[in-house]
Order: sequence, then C-alpha cells, then structure tokens
Amino acid sequence: MEITIEVNGAPRRVPAGSTIAALVESLALAPGRVAVERNLEIVPKSQWDTAALGEGDRLEIVHFVGGGAPDRDDSWQVAGRRFRSRLIVGTGKYRDYAVNAAAVAAAGAEIVTVAVRRVNLSDPGQPRLTDFIDPARVTYLPNTAGCFTAADALRTLRLAREAGGWTLVKLEVLADPKTLFPDVIETIRATEVLVKEGFDVMVYTSDDPVVAKRLEDAGAAAIMPLGAPIGSGLGIQNRVNIRLIVEQAKVPVLVDAGVGTASDAAIAMELGCDGVLMNTAIAEAKDPVRMARAMKAAVEAGRDAYLAGRMQPRRYADPSSPLAGLI
Repeated sequence: MEITIEVNGAPRRVPAGSTIAALVESLALAPGRVAVERNLEIVPKSQWDTAALGEGDRLEIVHFVGGGAPDRDDSWQVAGRRFRSRLIVGTGKYRDYAVNAAAVAAAGAEIVTVAVRRVNLSDPGQPRLTDFIDPARVTYLPNTAGCFTAADALRTLRLAREAGGWTLVKLEVLADPKTLFPDVIETIRATEVLVKEGFDVMVYTSDDPVVAKRLEDAGAAAIMPLGAPIGSGLGIQNRVNIRLIVEQAKVPVLVDAGVGTASDAAIAMELGCDGVLMNTAIAEAKDPVRMARAMKAAVEAGRDAYLAGRMQPRRYADPSSPLAGLI
C-alpha cells in the first residue's frame, strides 16, 4: 500500500509506514548534509528513524549551496573587470552635471565615458564632473572623442593615464566630421600601439565584421560597432552585421552610437550584444532621467529575450489553439 506526500512542492508516492530516514535514503541524499521540515516543523535528525510519514504530509528538504543565486548572475566582464549593468552612459550634452548624475543613477550605469579636455585656467573653481559622479563608485572610461588621427588619440589616452591612472579606455579615431564614421585604418594602428603600452582598449568601429575581427586580433578588449552615425538617433541600421560580429567575437561586443530610444537598445541586446553605450539618446530627451530609466529597462528586457531564445519566425499563421474539434 502506498500513500501520497509532497516533497519540495511535488507529489510523491511512498510505501505506507515509511520514515523520513527511509525517504532520505531512497532519494540518495547524504543524511548529514540535509535538513527536513514536515508540515512547517523542523524534524531533528535524531527522530528521522522513528518519524513515520502520513498521507498528505508536506516536506521540504534543503541543503547548503554557494551564497547568492549563481544561475541569476548575468554579469559581464571586460579586461578582467566585472560589471552587472550592461548600459554605459556618456557625460556630454547634458544641461548640467546634476542632471547627468541623476541620469546615470536612474540608468543603473556602472561605467561612464568621459572626454579628456584642457583645464579651464581662467576659472579653476568651476564645477567638475567628479563633484557629481564619484569615480570611486562609477568606473570612468576615458575616450578619444574628437580625435581624427591615431597620434591625437594616443596622446589623449596617455594623458588620461597620467591624470587618473586609467588603463581601461575607449578608443575612437574619426575619419569625417560630417558622418563621424571611424577611420578604421588609424583605429587599428592606434589599438596595436595602446595594447603594447598596457592599455585595455574598448574600440569604437564600423559595423564591418572583417574590421571587427582585425581589431580583436590586434588585442582590443571589447568591440564597439556603431548602430548608426554618432548622435543621429536612427537606431540599429544593420542588424545582420551586428549579429555576425557578435557570433565571431571572443571579446565583449557593445553597440556604440546611433541609439535613439528604448526599442533600439532592446534590439541591440536581442542580437546578443554584451551591452550598449549611449549619450545623446538620454541627454537630449525631454526628460533625461526618465529616458535613462527606460533605457535600463530596455537593456534588461532585451537581454532576457536573448537568453530566453525567441521563437522561429514563420511565413504563415500558426494558431495558438487547435482548430480541430470546434463547436
């Protein structure tokens, strides 16, 4: 004769008269490493041999695992540094540093890009970014915005390292002031030099998979293909190439430039990118802080969708409910 009990939320049939000790043994569990609760009361191990199970008993059997929930840890890593947020935020075009700081907080960003500029000697007391966004709490990513030659980019990042000790940097070498497309030849040259000098280089580049592979071979710590021209807000224009870059890369891939709204960020993540970098889309929104929150949610939703694995598209309709047997 058998009875039905519930073990860890699932029904289970066991022989009538079974004890907790017999149940633990039948489950191939080590008695010294589990605890048992029956009907919301803990059963001491000393009573397992005599504690007979009854019809409808509800048992919880637990053991120790590593702290936290490792299966939910969806952090990413670049150059040996680990981050949970996959949204990187820029620090240009904001009305003031206070709004910038509020947007960074709303986005949950752990990295912000910063430009390297001359100190204003005429007003050394003017507000500074570090007064609002603490580099001890948020990683500063010096970039070479505005550099049109490898030489200028190298000079800028060497100064950044001297000023703050930064070695994780973002490289961009622009080719044309109208489109702000990257000069890929100068970019590759600069990457090679910076890597030899001990920098960890996250590289802004075109959405060309061949160029992306060349940059990875040159030692880039992350590849950052554009979604559309910088500051355009046009969204990701070439999903096919971005996907190809993601598929071949052995380093993180982050869409950089062109994001205009939350759906663009979600698309980037659905393509399998490790993250998204944006500035104008948040800074020039009517409500930057609210847009930052939207971008955070979009990046998280897009990542979840990618991990879930989307359904395969079909050419024709496929009913959710069977059409046979209708009244």
